[in-house]
Parts: sequence; C-alpha cells; structure tokens
Amino acid sequence: MGTKIPIFTTRAHVFQIDPSTKKNWVPASKQAVTVSYFYDSTRNSYRIISVDGAKVIINSTITPNMTFTKTSQKFGQWADSRANTVFGLGFSSEQQLTKFAEKFQEVKEAAKLARDRSQEKIETSSNHSQESGRETPSSTRASSINGTDDEKASHGGSADAHLKSENDKLKIALAQSSSNVKKWETELQTLRESNARLTSALQESAASVEHWKKQFSECKEENDQLRNKIEELEEQCNEINKEKERNAQLNSRLQELESELQDKELELEDLRKQGEIIPQLMTECESVSQKLQAAEKKNRDLEEKVRTLRTDVEESKQRQNSLKTELKNFLDVLDGKIDELHDFRQGLSKLGVDN
Repeated sequence: MGTKIPIFTTRAHVFQIDPSTKKNWVPASKQAVTVSYFYDSTRNSYRIISVDGAKVIINSTITPNMTFTKTSQKFGQWADSRANTVFGLGFSSEQQLTKFAEKFQEVKEAAKLARDRSQEKIETSSNHSQESGRETPSSTRASSINGTDDEKASHGGSADAHLKSENDKLKIALAQSSSNVKKWETELQTLRESNARLTSALQESAASVEHWKKQFSECKEENDQLRNKIEELEEQCNEINKEKERNAQLNSRLQELESELQDKELELEDLRKQGEIIPQLMTECESVSQKLQAAEKKNRDLEEKVRTLRTDVEESKQRQNSLKTELKNFLDVLDGKIDELHDFRQGLSKLGVDN
C-alpha cells in the first residue's frame, strides 16, 4: 500500500466559493490552518490537503490543467473541477503566497510528467499484449506444421513423444497467452472507461473554465469598482484628515484667544480696582499740585536769592582781587623796607666795629 509524502507545508486561512452565488467566499476555517502538498504514491498523483481538527477541508488532486491565480498581494485561488468548487487561501504575507504559487507550478509540472509516463506505460503494455496475441497462434501453427513434418520423417516413437511434449508446451503457452489477452483486454476496457471519464471531466473542466473566466471577468470588474471606491474613500479620508488638522489649528487658536481673553479680563479687573482709587488719587494729585506750586514759588525766590548771592560773590571776588593787588604792593613795599632795615643794621654793625 502506498503512502502520502509531504512536499511543502505552510499556514493560511482557507475559503471556498459559495455554491449558490458562485461569487462570495465562505470561510472553511475559523483561523489559519496547515496546508500541505502531498505525493500519493498509490495513485502516482499530487494533492493539496488541509485538515481543521478532525475535518478535511481541502483534498484537491492537482492536474496539469489547473492554474493558481494571485488575486491580491496575500490571496490566491484555484478551481477544482472534480470537487466542483474553488478554493481560496489567505496568507499572512506576500512572500508566503509567492512560495505557495511557485510550489503549485512545480507540482503541476510533476503531475504532467507523471501523467505522460503513465500513458507511455499503458501504450507499451497495450502494444505488448497485442503482439503477444498475434504471435501465439502463428507459433502454434508453425509448431504444428513442424510436428507434422517430423512425424512424416521419423515415424518413430521418440518423435511422437517429442511432439507430444512440444504440444503440451504450446498448449500451456496458448493458455497463458489467452489469459494475458483477457487480462489486457480487461485493462484496456478499464483504460477506455477511464479515458471516457477523463474526457468527460475535461469537458466539464473546459465548461468550468469558461464559467470561471466569466466569473473572473466579473470579479475583475467588481475589483476595479472597489478600487475606484477605495480611491474615492482615500480622497475623502485625506480631506477629513485635512479638515481635522484645520479643526485642531482652530481649537489651538481658540484656546490661545481664550487665554488672552482671561488675561484681558484680569487686566480689566485691575483697571476697575484702580478706577475705584482714582478719586483719592485725584485729591492727592490736587494736594501735590498745590505743594508743587508752593515749591515752585519757593524755588523762584531761592533762584532770586542765588542770583543776588552770585552778584555779591562777584563783587566779593573783585574786592578780593583789589585787596590781593594792594596786599602785593604792600608786601613789595614791606620787602623794600626790610631790605633797607637790613642794610641799616649792617651799617650800624660796621659803625660799632669801627668804634
């Protein structure tokens, strides 16, 4: 008994097309599940299998006619005509989708090679069966003729024994050949039925392909409409964001104005308080004005006195200068008198010495 050998494994969200609408996707798993490629050595085929708990949600045999289509950056799908459905896989990243698509192409090529080899084996076996069926009667006839010639030639007992042995061998070979012919005829009939089923499946697949092409075209148009709608929504979102920015600026400006208004109100309150003491200030101002006038009058009197004093000082300076001049003259005269007195003393001293 053959085994299923895992080739590639990944994780994705599994979807199936809605059989009633053939447009909407129906989730086949509540969360991301394991999706694997397997090689089935029993049937010499390749499969995509996914199990959610105890439930098999994907069991798709890959054929050379299948195509895996990327419909977005993280989503891909393929149609399975045997299961009469379309499977969709949603991946967590674009890299995982790309790897799955590349592996799908590799497995599809491997499935094509396996199919070609299987057909070659069937054709070879069929040709061998037909050749065996044609050669066996000829050999029997040839042996019979040879046996007749031997009988005519020898007419002995040893020849009869040899012919009997040969006839027994020919009967066994003929029985085996007949058995092989029936076996190959059964296999040929099985292959014809299989080919008929494959032809029917191929026709159904072709019809399904046309259907999916039409559906793909509709989905593409719907995607284009959705893209346009998304672009319009993005433009609206951009306008909304700009409006939000303007509102934020207005709110900030409003807060600034409110803060300025509060400051102005505080200033106004201060001015009001100051306005309450204005009469007292006016009284004080009048008192100060009177004092200022009195002070100005005193200042004028003082200035007059200062001018008078300055005149007196000037006159005093002039008198001092006159006195200084007279004193200088007096000192000069005094110096002359002192010199004369000195000379007189010297003259007296000389007279005393002479006496």
